Amino acid sequence: MAPASGRLSRERLALGQHNLLHPLEIAVDPIRMDSLPAFREPSAIERLFNRTFGFLIGLGIGPAHIHLLEVRGRKSGKLYRTPVDVLELNGKRYLVAPRGQTQWVRNAAAAGNVVLKRGSTLQKFGLRAIADAEKPPILKAYLDSFKSEVQRYFTVTAGSPAEAFAEVASYYPAFELLTK
Repeated sequence: MAPASGRLSRERLALGQHNLLHPLEIAVDPIRMDSLPAFREPSAIERLFNRTFGFLIGLGIGPAHIHLLEVRGRKSGKLYRTPVDVLELNGKRYLVAPRGQTQWVRNAAAAGNVVLKRGSTLQKFGLRAIADAEKPPILKAYLDSFKSEVQRYFTVTAGSPAEAFAEVASYYPAFELLTK
């Protein structure tokens, strides 16, 4: 099991016991339910990767499901950007925060809208927060679709039935994207 900080031990790295997700990201074992924080802080390497990857996504380079989310700070008014996986399910589009109550989640909830950027294309969306009771099939589809990127943030494994997500639904904010 990985240390509580979410980092791999030097021993596991030396033994090659890790899975590369993106060029600079290293997977860690899923954490136990009783140790789930409200927000999982990214490591310095993850922050660097997100900045670099976000820059490339902003240019339109990268997987088609990844967009650069833009949202105004709820206190500062400053424009913040972060790469996100957009889930398409049953004709609807969703954002899920696998790290929990992140700053983008708080800012988006306060603003009520976000902009998704990919290359030169900007799309503005309203948001509808998904109730915990509605989340299990969305979380299942999200994890099944993006497991190599997000499995380490979930206590439920990819491929599990939707019912398995009911107990953890409150830990993962999710929004439906509404066309403006």
